[in-house]
Amino acid sequence: MKTKPTNKHRGSDLKDFFAEETILPEVEALAMKKAIALQLQRIVEEESISKTQLAKRMKTSRAALDRILDASTPSLTIGTLAKAAAALGRRVSLQILPA
Repeated sequence: MKTKPTNKHRGSDLKDFFAEETILPEVEALAMKKAIALQLQRIVEEESISKTQLAKRMKTSRAALDRILDASTPSLTIGTLAKAAAALGRRVSLQILPA
């Protein structure tokens, strides 16, 4: 009776796979950016603020704001995030947690 080769990923989670592929930090960064972009979008919609109004409050361009709100664009500085939060009457809280 032949046995099937075992799948080394069976029973592991996706995080383990990303770690093995050495892309976990990039994947986590993109997930954080997506969460932040969605949260900012939700606040903008709840408070009925247009993108043009928010860009003016931030003293930036509408194109720059679009990049901040684009979940697929991974780059976002802490300064820019703080500026966006302040323009929405919010503040940012960051934590560095154990792996």
